[in-house]
Amino acid sequence: MEISQISESLQRDAVWVVFLNVLLQQAGLPVPAVPTLLLAGSLAVSSGQFAAILAAAILASVIADWMWYLAGRAFGYRVLSGLCKLSINPGSCVSQTEARFVRWGLGSLVVAKFIPGFSTVAPPIAGSLRMALPVFLLAAAAGAALWAGLALGAGWLLRREVQGVIRVLDEEAGSVVLVFAGLAAVWLGWKLWQKYRFRQWSAVPHITPPELLAAMASEQPLLLLDLRGPSMVAEAGPIVGAVVAEHDRLLEAVAHWPRNQPIVTLCACPEDAGAVQAARRLLAEGYLSVRPLRGGYEAWLATANGLPA
Repeated sequence: MEISQISESLQRDAVWVVFLNVLLQQAGLPVPAVPTLLLAGSLAVSSGQFAAILAAAILASVIADWMWYLAGRAFGYRVLSGLCKLSINPGSCVSQTEARFVRWGLGSLVVAKFIPGFSTVAPPIAGSLRMALPVFLLAAAAGAALWAGLALGAGWLLRREVQGVIRVLDEEAGSVVLVFAGLAAVWLGWKLWQKYRFRQWSAVPHITPPELLAAMASEQPLLLLDLRGPSMVAEAGPIVGAVVAEHDRLLEAVAHWPRNQPIVTLCACPEDAGAVQAARRLLAEGYLSVRPLRGGYEAWLATANGLPA
């Protein structure tokens, strides 16, 4: 199908195309909606469907956000952890996402659509923190209206330029496909390289849950830093004997601790990434014995309950 035919199809079924595209993007699929919104905005004047297209985008976005909210409310922190497994740096994804939500509060739902990746993970955090549903839906709708309205408005303001780009794409479709394929290959290679580097960076000595239990039962002092984040601690409860810490205030949590005494870092994140990040930082600050817990909170919980880790 030629680009011009796609444009004609969008003009004819703009409301449904925008609704489906936004719904799939907000559900987490890699189908960016902004290009569709820009194109729909450039065609909205002649079709007279601007308000209907905007309403469709808002409704689709709120439906997807509501689904993620319910998932977060039902399954808690595991939803965020699962989503962050797709990230290049899953530990940073978990810690930075939750810290951003806690810091910005309700406003994070309004600006989430403008931050790549954050729009999908913010709703389950809101659900896991038991944010009131009416408040959540209002903030989600406000954010969707701002995001979709700006994209549609930009398409309308730049309608001549957008239509010019469509004509060029239609005339040079073969070359454009090759260029985009090359860019996609470069982007994928870069992401895989980053993933490889992250795995290499994460290769540090760990401590196993049985070893940690034995160390805590011994007379040698040991500091266990719980880096699970506020929502996980609130949901699952604190760990007896552990000090709750945040990545942004890590040094404050260990300020009283002798640098020659052992420290164990624990998180509830994919690949123990948050615990590894904290351990590396403390080692760089001069603490002599810092190890992340292998398997994180789930392994600790299984071992403490006498289950296979």
